Amino acid sequence: MKLAPLALAALLATPAAAFDISAMSEAEREAFRAEIRAYLLDNPEVLTEAIEVLQTRQAEEAAMQDLNLVKANADDIFGDGHSYVGGNPDGDITVVEFIDYRCGYCRKAHAEVAQLIQSDGDIRYIVKEFPILGEQSVIAARFAIATLQVAGSEAYEKVNAGFYESFRGDVSIETLTAFADSFDIDAEPIIAHMDAPEVTKVIEENHLLAQRLQISGTPTFVMGDQMLRGYAPLNEMQAIVAGERS
Repeated sequence: MKLAPLALAALLATPAAAFDISAMSEAEREAFRAEIRAYLLDNPEVLTEAIEVLQTRQAEEAAMQDLNLVKANADDIFGDGHSYVGGNPDGDITVVEFIDYRCGYCRKAHAEVAQLIQSDGDIRYIVKEFPILGEQSVIAARFAIATLQVAGSEAYEKVNAGFYESFRGDVSIETLTAFADSFDIDAEPIIAHMDAPEVTKVIEENHLLAQRLQISGTPTFVMGDQMLRGYAPLNEMQAIVAGERS
């Protein structure tokens, strides 16, 4: 690369860390900029390489930030005392999923999450009801939480899966009653409990936790110490679990 003589001498005589472009004259600075531009035009692949390095660095910084967020909020993530716990309660890895039943990507992820848990056999699975897509999402979440609190884990499992697999149409008291009836679950006490303070508290605490974790969309997963923001195919989730174990 050709530089004005004084600029070239400065680069050769001065360590890179100490190079001060402000010490150049205006003419030297313009020549320096012209040479950089010419080099980049002749070697545009350098820009691609720089962008890749930047993206890698940003991803690493984001992963470290997520790791710190998970550690700082571990008690509320993994042991809040009110969330559904399934899979293997004694599993060596815990997978936590923030869900909204009206979320298309949660629906897409449902079968693959179930396959991950069933095929692995050593995953503790926690669900965080996190309704963010409008009033019907809130009603569905209230019904699911009330089902867990009134009818227990087995009924909750049916409702949770059913919202993805069989429930269609608007969420209303009438459709929820028919939905519960399809599983031979008594809807009346569940619906009566939907607006209870205990249900409201769960939703509020999950939203506060999501704010601390900087979660704004669903699905979002905490897998061991890592966070996975958004849908991922089964093989990617399996790779994360394997990485956490190693």
